[in-house]
Amino acid sequence: MEKSPDAFRTISEAADELDLPQHVLRFWETRFSQIKPLKRGGGRRYYRPDDVQLLRGIRYLLYDEGFTIKGVQKILKENGARHVITIGETGAIEPVVPVGGNGDTAEQPQIAAPESSHGSGKIDTYSRARLNEALHELLECKRLLDKATEDPLN
Repeated sequence: MEKSPDAFRTISEAADELDLPQHVLRFWETRFSQIKPLKRGGGRRYYRPDDVQLLRGIRYLLYDEGFTIKGVQKILKENGARHVITIGETGAIEPVVPVGGNGDTAEQPQIAAPESSHGSGKIDTYSRARLNEALHELLECKRLLDKATEDPLN
């Protein structure tokens, strides 16, 4: 019998769904404060659907993208659990950066992986996202400076 997507999962069901051993889920609970399964009598854990999605995002970042636990903790701290859940659902790590401060998003230039004569020439996805955020902030600063220096007679 298949459970509803909205049903709570036991640790064994969550572990099976994520293809992870149960002890890994218990360990992650000690490293990621955002993972908070419901605990019932006898210490039985029940994971909410959002818990499982968060675990999926953490698993993706650690196993597929090669992040360290500290790296994932940093992403969670800076971007929140919802961001990591989205990563688990979509595989897209780079956050959408608002342009202009009013919450609107716009197409902005993206930083491509630099060509390098040494190493692989690749930049990790998280670093690229951080560089893109800095680029967007610089572009917004330029827009504000251009606006401030406009000729008031025009």
